[in-house]
Order: sequence, then C-alpha cells, then structure tokens
Amino acid sequence: MAVPGYQEFMFPILKYLSDKDLQDKKKIFDNMAEVFNLSEEDKQEKLPSQQSATYINRIGWALTYLKKAGLIESPLRAHYKITGEGKIVVSQNVTNLDSKYLKKYPSFLEFQNLSHNNVQVKAYTNTEKDELTPLEKILLNFEIIKQDICEELLNKVLEQSPDFFEQLVVDLIVAMGYGGSLEDAGKATKKTNDEGIDGIVKEDKLGLDVIYIQAKRWQKNNVVGRPEIQKFVGALAGQGSKKGIFITTSSFSKEALDYKPRNDTSIILIDGQKLAELMYEFNIGTSIEKRFEVKRLDSDYFDKI
Repeated sequence: MAVPGYQEFMFPILKYLSDKDLQDKKKIFDNMAEVFNLSEEDKQEKLPSQQSATYINRIGWALTYLKKAGLIESPLRAHYKITGEGKIVVSQNVTNLDSKYLKKYPSFLEFQNLSHNNVQVKAYTNTEKDELTPLEKILLNFEIIKQDICEELLNKVLEQSPDFFEQLVVDLIVAMGYGGSLEDAGKATKKTNDEGIDGIVKEDKLGLDVIYIQAKRWQKNNVVGRPEIQKFVGALAGQGSKKGIFITTSSFSKEALDYKPRNDTSIILIDGQKLAELMYEFNIGTSIEKRFEVKRLDSDYFDKI
C-alpha cells in the first residue's frame, strides 16, 4: 500500500500510546509500520530530498502535531507518552483526527499562528490553503518547519552542560561574522577566573575591539531579571569594556528589557527563542537537508535582445 499521509497516523499513534508508559520513537515507527501493513518497499520509499524515509518523516510530523495540541508529551528526548487530553480523544474514538480537529486546542493554534521577522503566518483552514499561491504555501510550511526545529534546538541546548553552552554562544557569535577570519576570533573563558564573563569575541577582523558575553543556560520558566543585567554591566566595567551580549535559554523580565545603563554601555539581550532562531539561521547545531531556489522569469533578458 502507499504510505499514509501524516494525519492518518495521528489517531493510531494515540491509540498505541493509550495503555503504555513512555515509548521511544523507534517503537512508535515500528508499530505504525505494522498497523498499516507497510511493506519493505513502502518503508524504503524516500522523500524527494532522498534524506529520510517517507513514513518516518510523516510519523514524525504526526508526533509533532499531537504534541503541539497537548495530546502527547515528550518528557524525555525522542520519547513520548499520552496525556490526559489524549486519552479523552481515544475514549471518544475520534478516528477522523486531523489538523483541522486539532485547531480546537489553543496550544495548537498558537503553534500555527507563527510570527517571524514581522511576517505573520496565520492558521489557515483547508479551504483557505487551497486559495494560497504555490509560493505562499512554501513560505507557510517553511515557517512551520523552522519553528519546530527551533524548539528542538532549544530543548537540545538545555540538555547540555554549562561549559558546552558557553562555547556554543561563542561559536554562534563568530558564525555571525564577528572576528572575521581570525583563528582566535572567540573563546569561552575559564571558570576559575571569569569575573562574570563567559565568553570573549573579537569584534572585527583586526581584533582591535572585543565583545564580552554572559551566557545563562536557564530553564524556560526561570526568567532573567534586572539584577542579573546590572551585574553584567559591572563585569563589563571591570574589563574596561562597554560592549556586551547577554544570552539566555529562558527569557527576560520587563524590568530587564527596560533597563538602560546610565553610562554609554551597550548590551544586546538574546532570549531563548531568538537564540534558537540565530542557531537555525547560522547553522549552529543544524545542517541543510535540501536547498530550493524559487525563480521568476527575467523579462529584462528578453527585452534586450
């Protein structure tokens, strides 16, 4: 048989998880292949990118959508369990479970109402999607994929050690172009004598000035307040610097965001969401699966002949 669409996997996944504890992805993949009687040929079918199996990709998206709706949860990376709400769906035998049904859950609507670079991407109904141009559909799906990867990135960063995180933020700032081609463009400072500074990055190709970094690998609900920013300003003063970047995996309080040092010290604040987006943009912890080019007709070429 043909590999089912990702929505067709949703209810069977919930049903499989309904009477089980935490299950890893591989067991879910194997069970779905069995439920749908996928042949070896079906399982070998690849996406157009040739990077992964079609059925694996579609089950993965079904898991993502169910998680965004709050019907399953993932307390451990690559492991899933059903939630109380998910059990209700199973008990009601909602066999027509699809993305349209999931819109009844606020968390799923929030997932589909994306905002990036001041471009709003709203949750479309199936009818509205049919009215979108091919380019609009590409952009819509690109943003959905990006948001999902960004969430995975942030969760993965939170699993790492503080030392790893400090090196990661230095790698990111260097990847953004600071330090140019200098071999020592950036480094994480040693824990024994960092004086509140977690990383140092050369600002330009000649290394004439440096930017100091504070890195806080805090859980998402642990908000960075104004006192932490003030401490960082003091640490910068101790280094004789007026330029710094404060990066956290969590978020900043309103007081922290509103705080402006009285001197001309300049501090950039990067929260967890922005950090993940920058990692995505500059390929820190990500790799390109497939690159597409959208082209248009070059009328100027024909007009000049």
